[in-house]
Amino acid sequence: QVQLQESVPGLAKPLQTLALTCTVTGDSITTVNNHWNWIRQSPGKGLEWLGVITYDGGTYYSQSLKRRTFISRDTSKNQFSLQLRSVTPEETAGNCCARSDELRIGVPPRKESHWGKGTKVTVSS
Repeated sequence: QVQLQESVPGLAKPLQTLALTCTVTGDSITTVNNHWNWIRQSPGKGLEWLGVITYDGGTYYSQSLKRRTFISRDTSKNQFSLQLRSVTPEETAGNCCARSDELRIGVPPRKESHWGKGTKVTVSS
């Protein structure tokens, strides 16, 4: 059974770079047609798709965040990661990784996809 586990710092300061890692077990991040997403949800807001890395290493980013976002992977550790530069307090959010079996640009994976439990990051000085 596939499981995704986020490693997320609980606190970040404004203008810092936020680094998130998702460790996958029960599946390989190189399995054909599996795609690996990052999503967040700020208090009082809906789900926001941040970006995706495909099974073959392609990356796609949210239009509004692409200048500050970088997604990478480590196939030897079966992990994928997101870096978000220059974070602001308004970006305090629960961050989650998820697997999708279809490439959906700009929208979160379907609810029936495999999701991590999510971890909150607070951006505050």
